[in-house]
Amino acid sequence: MIITKTPFRMSFFGGGTDMPDFFKEHGGSVISTSFDKYCYVNVRHLPRFFDYKTELAYSKMERVTDVEDIVHPAIREAMKYLDMHEIRLTYEADLPARSGLGTSSSFAVGMLSAFYALKGKYVDKRKLAKDAIYLERTLCNEAGGWQDQIAAAYGGFNRIDFKGDSFSVDPIIISPERKKMLNESLLLFFTGFTHFSAEVQADSSKVDKTKQKLEMLGLVDEAQDVLTDKNKSLDEFGRMLDLTWKLKRQTGSKISTDSIDMLYERGIKAGALGGKLLGAGGGGFMLFYVPLEKKENVINELKDLMYVPFEFEDDGTRVIHYTPELYIPE
Repeated sequence: MIITKTPFRMSFFGGGTDMPDFFKEHGGSVISTSFDKYCYVNVRHLPRFFDYKTELAYSKMERVTDVEDIVHPAIREAMKYLDMHEIRLTYEADLPARSGLGTSSSFAVGMLSAFYALKGKYVDKRKLAKDAIYLERTLCNEAGGWQDQIAAAYGGFNRIDFKGDSFSVDPIIISPERKKMLNESLLLFFTGFTHFSAEVQADSSKVDKTKQKLEMLGLVDEAQDVLTDKNKSLDEFGRMLDLTWKLKRQTGSKISTDSIDMLYERGIKAGALGGKLLGAGGGGFMLFYVPLEKKENVINELKDLMYVPFEFEDDGTRVIHYTPELYIPE
């Protein structure tokens, strides 16, 4: 039996520049972090006592005899890609799917890690990220970028750069005290809406948003300077979040809604300096940067939403339980 633990991520700057059709021409960069909310994938070989050969438990239950009959596209294609058979897989998570936290990519990374471990193979974080990108973007043909898979695999507070057909991951160099202060200034709320990221991305692809993305790309260097220069106020990070959110709203009709705009304005009026809807847009989790003395005001103003405390994490995906099995294929 194998159990993997994979973090979710929140992206601050550069979202959308991780799309291949953009970064292969202009380059791309994002600043993001993983945080202490996880998905867990439990995988083992299914004992041969049943009239089905694969059992899957996620938001639905599937029992099939042929891998081709699996409805969940990522599980089906991953099993075919790694030649997996007679599997029992269960998925659990701390936060809901389709909520802007890269949950589908965290699942893909954790599942691939578990499959490799079940086969007795070690793979590094880079290969896990690349395999998850290939699984979601090529084998499943889902619209989207590359940052989620990389953030889930590597973990940590990073700048991720994209160029050509490759990427690089560099930790943001920030003192523990400054990083803690940033963490304490960020408030995460669940808006109650969920979305399919691929649908929002597909809608956004109808709009020429090169100008906005180039501006969002430029903010990455500025945000990194704010984070790493101890002489600069972290409040500027919050103001830049407001700017990048306003740019992002211009990139597609499904990015925001009237209800989300109202929630955002309530947060700003209560004392937040900036914020953004996480993920592709359309719903899910909203993040605010709030000076410490205004935190209670914002939490009280948005008390009709679910407030989710969190802390940054640095580990990325991990195998947390490994019991080898003696498995003889039919």
